[in-house]
Amino acid sequence: MKAIQSILLLTCCVAALSCTHDTKTTPVSTSTATPVSSPTATPIATPTAALSTEVSESGDTSNPNFEGTIAVTEKKRSERPPATIRTVRTATHEGYDRIVFEFAESGLPGYRIEYTDKPVQKCGSGEMVSVRGNARLLIQIQPANAHTEAGQVTTYPERERTLSLPVMRELKLTCDFEADVQWVLGLASKNRYRVVELLNPARLVVDIKQ
Repeated sequence: MKAIQSILLLTCCVAALSCTHDTKTTPVSTSTATPVSSPTATPIATPTAALSTEVSESGDTSNPNFEGTIAVTEKKRSERPPATIRTVRTATHEGYDRIVFEFAESGLPGYRIEYTDKPVQKCGSGEMVSVRGNARLLIQIQPANAHTEAGQVTTYPERERTLSLPVMRELKLTCDFEADVQWVLGLASKNRYRVVELLNPARLVVDIKQ
């Protein structure tokens, strides 16, 4: 009888130890984990996003969905006194890139715009001019000056600009002599373009389709 009691007591002790071991190795959580908030990352502007910012021109009511042309566009105003180019700016818009020539005077000079496959030279020295891109658009503004009567540059000192727009690649001044101002605009491809005339202030706008 005592042997049976001893066996039963030993069995109970083993069972108790087994339960205690299970409780320690399999904990049960009754609380809900609180998610940890990570700091909000500041978005980094990609080149495409930065380029999508449009620069609105006052008084511009032209249709952004234009057909354009690849032919020569010309308008003569030789009877006017020379206009002074105050600044040149570029921007990209949805569907096209834009270059704006703004003048100090109230009226617009004449212009001739055309694509060329021929070598481009500076008007005074005859030095060859190269621009980035696969197409070259010549922009001649006449009568006009890109300098003041004192000889001060009125646009930007380097007179050339590397561009990273969807179509425009590089802009260089090739002539500023005897009221004849000429630029060469390097483009990614020979795309259709249009010319827009704006006043107050006087501006010559060239839009190139993307």
